[in-house]
Amino acid sequence: MPFTPFHFGPGVALYAIAPRQVSFLSFCAANVFIDVEVLYYARTQQLPLHRLCHTFCGATLVLGAILALFLAASKWASTVVLPDLFGWKQLALRPVAIGAALGSYSHIALDSIMHPDLRPWAPFSDANPLYALGSLGTLHGACVITGLVGLIVITVRYVHTSRNQR
Repeated sequence: MPFTPFHFGPGVALYAIAPRQVSFLSFCAANVFIDVEVLYYARTQQLPLHRLCHTFCGATLVLGAILALFLAASKWASTVVLPDLFGWKQLALRPVAIGAALGSYSHIALDSIMHPDLRPWAPFSDANPLYALGSLGTLHGACVITGLVGLIVITVRYVHTSRNQR
């Protein structure tokens, strides 16, 4: 994806399906962390742009880093005043892990379809069997549509819950 927000569409849909099991915050964090690599290499004009973080092994490292940061922040939050941005203090480890895993691995799968320099199975293989599996327009459209469907599901659930609480 040329921009991380396209990746958020499938994340919204996954969160809509299982809001108690999937942390949308950690899903987004994984996608942003992975694309920091591209930002760095693009900014320093180094090719290829997609390297370690854009492999399934690298995505696993990103997943581990997000979990380590979450655990450290959770521990520090009891002794240091940390802001509760996006309600992260109410999250449990399991939804954070699931969200980060889904975000990390879906990022690699989606980017594999559109970027010829991506080697998702490195260091074990330089092959990219997903490359050009679909058109760029179809890929972006699918990401936007899944996000819209997810938002509709979340909105309907919210309205339904609000009406039942009256």
